[in-house]
Amino acid sequence: MTRRKDDSPSVATYADHEVITPPHELRRVVAPAGDVIDDPVARAEAALAELSSEFGTWMNSECERLETARQEVRRAGFTQQSHDALFRAVHDIKGEAGTFGFPAVAGIADSLCRLVEHTPEMQRIPLALVDQHVDAVRAVVREYARPDLLDAAAALTKRLREVTDEFLRQENSFRPDYLESIFAPPLAPGL
Repeated sequence: MTRRKDDSPSVATYADHEVITPPHELRRVVAPAGDVIDDPVARAEAALAELSSEFGTWMNSECERLETARQEVRRAGFTQQSHDALFRAVHDIKGEAGTFGFPAVAGIADSLCRLVEHTPEMQRIPLALVDQHVDAVRAVVREYARPDLLDAAAALTKRLREVTDEFLRQENSFRPDYLESIFAPPLAPGL
């Protein structure tokens, strides 16, 4: 099949109808099956593989940032600045845990994010519960090579989540609609 040089649609007229064939603009952007195609996903995976030796160092840096945020809360109490710094630090860990090879940390970080985000009066957030979460994140990262760690991390995550949810139910009891939204089942399976 020869390619038309004119990119305007062709029109074939018949007695009772017309057939309009649009130009085939996709042919310019689609490579034939035999050609080598640049795969951006493969490129991204290769780049991550090259960087993977740094993941432990990066996660330790994130844990130090979380520790610094916790110490600021302990020093100054929950101010808007210390609250935001703690939330950003733990939220980043939650998001990076899987990519950096520490998926067992994500659940603990998620529980602390929920505590910090959904407590209506930040001054009422129990520092002991913050400490337990931060210590758990740091311990799981530190001990990740242990063969029994995943079971211990799962049990720790479950218990921290239960205590956090109980606290959030109590603190938000005057807002039933809000409670319903934070305890609604996730839309995506497995979350």
